[in-house]
Amino acid sequence: MTERVLLIVEDDEAFARTLRRSFERRGYSVLSAAALNAVVALLSQHTPTHAVVDLKLGHESGLAVVRHLHLHNPELLIVVLTGFASIATAVEAIKLGASNYLVKPANTDDIEAAFAGDTTAEQAELPVSTRATSIKTLEMERIHEVLAETDFNISETARRLGMHRRTLARKLAKRWVP
Repeated sequence: MTERVLLIVEDDEAFARTLRRSFERRGYSVLSAAALNAVVALLSQHTPTHAVVDLKLGHESGLAVVRHLHLHNPELLIVVLTGFASIATAVEAIKLGASNYLVKPANTDDIEAAFAGDTTAEQAELPVSTRATSIKTLEMERIHEVLAETDFNISETARRLGMHRRTLARKLAKRWVP
């Protein structure tokens, strides 16, 4: 059996630790990073076979991490986890190289099924939206869309959105609920 090396890219330390323990019990070697620069450093020394990437990483978008991972190794199985799912970010994640996109809370079984290309019945039956999309969710979708268009350049994204760079950085840093 080939060694399975999982890279967890998550800025919530407690959640990353929980995922790490669970996957280690399943026989994975696990690496962790909380930002793109840490991912780049890890990739210079390790070759992951699987990755779990949070969509929102502090001031960064997990989409930039997905793109970098896919460019580094197109065969890498990447699952994006998010607490604020939208069709726009799901489509963008898949375009950038993600294998699957799961809504939190997702457990280890859900993530392994996503690596295998399956979706659990529970995840598959979730409606895309059970309520009207909030203004904040639409705003974050647009920000992520423009971030991807600008190759994740914060200054250019802020210019295209007509806002100050620091304002954009504050919006990206907020922990918000859709």
